Amino acid sequence: MRTGPELVRASNEYAKEDRARTWRLLLVTFFYWGLSIAVASMAPLWLAIPATILSGLLMVRVFIFYHDHLHTAVLVGSKVGGLIMRFFGYYILAGPSVWRESHDYHHKHTAKMVGASIGSYPVVTVAMWHEMKPMQRFGYRFVRNPLTMCFGYVFMFVIGMCLSPFRRQPKQHLDGLLSLLFHWSVVGGAWALWGWQAAILGFLMPVVISTAAGSYLFYAQHNFPGMQIKGRREWEYTFAALHSSSMFDMPALMHWFTGNIGYHHVHHLNHRIAFYRLPEAMAGMPELQNPHRTTWNPRDVWICLKDNVWDPGQGRMVSYAEADRAQPAPAEPAAAQ
Repeated sequence: MRTGPELVRASNEYAKEDRARTWRLLLVTFFYWGLSIAVASMAPLWLAIPATILSGLLMVRVFIFYHDHLHTAVLVGSKVGGLIMRFFGYYILAGPSVWRESHDYHHKHTAKMVGASIGSYPVVTVAMWHEMKPMQRFGYRFVRNPLTMCFGYVFMFVIGMCLSPFRRQPKQHLDGLLSLLFHWSVVGGAWALWGWQAAILGFLMPVVISTAAGSYLFYAQHNFPGMQIKGRREWEYTFAALHSSSMFDMPALMHWFTGNIGYHHVHHLNHRIAFYRLPEAMAGMPELQNPHRTTWNPRDVWICLKDNVWDPGQGRMVSYAEADRAQPAPAEPAAAQ
């Protein structure tokens, strides 16, 4: 079984975009998304509300095109495609500079014990948990709380992807401000032209739905039973991809809506594989066929959410109650990424 650079090199066979296929899938997705916006904006509420939910799911799929574009997996060098992706990024409150900076860091340091959690949910060790002050514990629990994920629109995107980066580095992350202005201009313009239903159900709520779904998806892809975290010296890229990134099993339709992002261990092995080739890569590489798995089943969701602190002694994530009872090992590394 291949590991390390050899495994990454083997995956390059699948890191070749089919440009015609990319455009076909994107245009079909945009067609369904536009149709869902129209129905949500103008139909009676009994039909508009389901259309809003559908629009939110379709936005998750469009986001995967954007995500892959910034990973140089699709539409590389396409001026039209790049322009479409940029405006979509502004609309969904994930400007290119902010997303690329934080997400690229995440890929290079997944499940590594480092001093800060950049582009990921924070993880602390048992020793750190015991040293944290009450307000620090509150902040940690707040970020990892399911309700915070449900309101990912506010906490992860408006604040995390727009306001905080712009306030920290206004010149470098002007995208944060532009995203807010563009997003609210679209919503406000829809209200002025077509009324509250178009603004709320057609343009705002789909973003709220897609960011909530995305917030939990991202969480479960790196917080699941069996995940492993390594210290700086022991950390290795392909091990992190295969043992610290989950396979999110779901029905075929949900794989379509989520752009195969459930094949997350494959994506973390080689982020230049286009989303529509991830299942092909998994099927063609034996090393990728026994991943850690999770699902949308409420039991699996609960299992992923209940463990929040890394215990190096047990080599697993534990609950807050277990962390309170645990005896921290001396001289543990710093926080986990």
